[in-house]
Amino acid sequence: MTDFPISLTHPNAGCDGCRTGSELNFDFAFAYQPIVDLRDRSVFAHEALVRGSNGEGALSILSQVDAQNRYRFDQRCRIQAIAGAARLGMRERLSINFLPNAVYRPELCIRSTLEAAKEHNFPLSQLIFETVESEHLDNNRHLTNILREYREFGFKTAIDDFGAGYSGLTLLADFQPDLIKLDMALIRDIHQDRVRQAIVRGVVTICAELGVTVIAEGIEVAGERDFLTDCGIFLMQGYLFAKPAFNALAQVDPGAWQTV
Repeated sequence: MTDFPISLTHPNAGCDGCRTGSELNFDFAFAYQPIVDLRDRSVFAHEALVRGSNGEGALSILSQVDAQNRYRFDQRCRIQAIAGAARLGMRERLSINFLPNAVYRPELCIRSTLEAAKEHNFPLSQLIFETVESEHLDNNRHLTNILREYREFGFKTAIDDFGAGYSGLTLLADFQPDLIKLDMALIRDIHQDRVRQAIVRGVVTICAELGVTVIAEGIEVAGERDFLTDCGIFLMQGYLFAKPAFNALAQVDPGAWQTV
């Protein structure tokens, strides 16, 4: 899907965020980390991770985001992530985090994303929008409405840090995204922890029945990778494969595919 499903020519279209959101007084950049597919040893997608202009950690930027500027920040993140991916020649999917509390009206707040994708000739079907389950929302219906709207535009949708947040299975019951990303706290040393193993097996079974693809993030050792593969999880992300590359596309470590 490469067409653009709403008009971009309505200068008066907008929401409260467009009119009242504070301008940003800080700059930022992105690092890109691959999500790999173990089945064919390919890169499934790259996640855009916010960084300071000189590569500083995400907290140096996120600590400056507040209720007054989060709309502008969220909008600029989308634009810069797409522009950076195009500049780097990305051919795989691009996964972008978004802030649900920064989205006022999905059909209007998405305009800058569509404009950036059109300008850089980045297919809408190659975009994944993921939201962190742990971000508190006063109304879960708002988030599910955003995700449904994004699916209508042709984007893939994902819930990040699944298992670490406020809503968990309730959110999954209300909306079935294309992808969920298991929180790294569930993944750490899972090959040695029968409780985590039971929980992850249960989530995999539920998602298989619902048609939701599971990604495991935070993979650091081969034992974690191998257990998760045995569970039927083939999309993975973590330092075992590649660390985020600042203003670049990270190369997967060839040794990460090797089994003992």
